[in-house]
Amino acid sequence: MVGVITNQFVEIICVGNELLIGKTLNTNAQWLTKRVTTLGLNVKRITVVGDNLLDISTAIKEAIQRKPCFVLTTGGLGPTFDDMTLEGLAKALDVQTKIDDKALKMIADKYYSYAQETKMDKIELTSYRIKMAKIPEGSKPLPNAVGTAPAVMIKHENITVFALPGVPFEMKSIFDETLVSILKKAGHGIAFFEASVTSANIMESEMAPVVDDVMKNNPNVYIKSHPKGAETNPFIEFHLSTTAKDTTTAKKCVNKALAQLTELIKAKGGTITDTKRED
Repeated sequence: MVGVITNQFVEIICVGNELLIGKTLNTNAQWLTKRVTTLGLNVKRITVVGDNLLDISTAIKEAIQRKPCFVLTTGGLGPTFDDMTLEGLAKALDVQTKIDDKALKMIADKYYSYAQETKMDKIELTSYRIKMAKIPEGSKPLPNAVGTAPAVMIKHENITVFALPGVPFEMKSIFDETLVSILKKAGHGIAFFEASVTSANIMESEMAPVVDDVMKNNPNVYIKSHPKGAETNPFIEFHLSTTAKDTTTAKKCVNKALAQLTELIKAKGGTITDTKRED
């Protein structure tokens, strides 16, 4: 991402063995990077680790050492033995975990509502359920409107760490309800804009110098080519993006580069099959 450069960058850490053995597609990382970018921040790194306490704490500690503005973790907040993200976060920050009264109330209220919905007398707060209220000292539980385990926020020096659930619809809900306003403020109103054009009948190697020329003429716009077919049957998507102080400026920069690139594709004998841009 080029254009207006921000020093407010973000690191994402996704936790779960299922991500490392290919059982689960890491849609959380893709969704978060898209949302963070549109809020004017820059994702510098995505790390995936398994359900291992040392690996989790090491990943968080190393991320903090790189001094991002925010660290976002997903996964590992539930009641089972392999849910150890909060313990790993505490270890990374050299603090203890403890049962938080607010978090415990959030969880108790959830199970009360579940009992009401299922017409049960009550659902017992077992040690496994109480485990979800055991959070790092100095952290704050964040309500989970669509799930059980609270998310957690903790500040360390000038870095804010958010531990989010791994269940996608829970993670998205908490992000939209709580994180958006915080991240948007940190982004200082920087606008992100993107567009794409897809071509056929022209090889990526032929387009390489064309892309270089367009980027030189539009230094604030980043262009990335994504081949979809073989060199003998070329089909390429060109993605253009930038950041700027406002949306109008960002759109103007990208649209100018897009128009130049489109004309040069045609001049090279390529065929435009699709063009996409935000309204």
